[in-house]
Amino acid sequence: MHIGCPTEIKPQEFRVGLTPDAAREAVAHGHEVTMQAGAGMGAGFTDEDYRAVGARIADTAEEIFAGADMIVKVKEPQAAERRMLREGQILFTYLHLAPDPEQTEDLVNSGATCIAYETVTDRAGGLPLLAPMSEVAGRLAPQMGAWTLQKANGGRGVLMGGVPGVTPADVVVIGGGVVGTHAARIAAGMGARVTVLDKSLPRMRYLDDVFGGSFRTLYASAGATADAVAQADMVIGAVLVPGAAAPKLVTREQLSTMKPGAAIVDVAIDQGGCFETSKATTHQDPIYEVDGIMHYCVANMPGAVARTSTLALGNATMPFVLAIANKGWKQACLDDAHLAEGLNVHQGLITNLAVGEGLGREAISAQEALAR
Repeated sequence: MHIGCPTEIKPQEFRVGLTPDAAREAVAHGHEVTMQAGAGMGAGFTDEDYRAVGARIADTAEEIFAGADMIVKVKEPQAAERRMLREGQILFTYLHLAPDPEQTEDLVNSGATCIAYETVTDRAGGLPLLAPMSEVAGRLAPQMGAWTLQKANGGRGVLMGGVPGVTPADVVVIGGGVVGTHAARIAAGMGARVTVLDKSLPRMRYLDDVFGGSFRTLYASAGATADAVAQADMVIGAVLVPGAAAPKLVTREQLSTMKPGAAIVDVAIDQGGCFETSKATTHQDPIYEVDGIMHYCVANMPGAVARTSTLALGNATMPFVLAIANKGWKQACLDDAHLAEGLNVHQGLITNLAVGEGLGREAISAQEALAR
């Protein structure tokens, strides 16, 4: 199979879809790999690094899309990239379609087979291709929130860990999954007083057993969430419904109950955000203010630490890239029901029920698509 990897063009996106190690593995399995010139530079990989493992370098994205059987990326294809997709081509990347009807329409019209990292599952019910970036984003969230809290950035001017005689920041993490767990660990490590809200009693028991007194857990009823948000210096939104739009858990009206200059960090912004006032921002212009509350809603947070993120993502995606290349997408999905869950669009159809529900559009299951 001919695998192509273009340079990411989303603003301030420095990750790359294939590491040199992944390219080496693909070439060793008999596949052709073509990288766009400079694609790996943001993550610290040179064109020569790719040439050394047998990959070819193409000057333009047009060459990549025209020649490749499978396109491997990091972020969802931008409008210019979507116009280059063709019928029968495989796209393997993060898509986050539920809050993005324009992208969905373009992918449906392209006739391409689109497999989304974020809906591939594993035997434990986890999301193995989302988890590495969730870990990175979770660990970044308190760091970015601490920066947002600085007075020069419009925040309350509160130091996460306080100092002797001055109380630390109160940090509320909504969601106790991968993002929330890592966010809570880092915030607690910075000395903040941390509360994690979740509705899963088994998950809260797990967090309590593993982390003990590092942070406290609280059942996420509407009342408890409202009270916690009102007392917080920082609120980190870490809620995910696989494939679907994130639920809106904090309304605009609730902002008036928060401390002036408090910080919101919405890690769920790729799926539409879990605060009613969230809108996607970039690393170049990351924060904005609504009713005195500072919002940090960068849609590709892990891109800020591109080398770490690229290596972590590459470790997770490589086996799936090889399976698709070795077997073809259909046989790979038939052999692995968890990979099949990643099938979001195929031959003009939405093939993930959660994505269809999130968009209010007709959809079939991946299993139905595979049976055709």
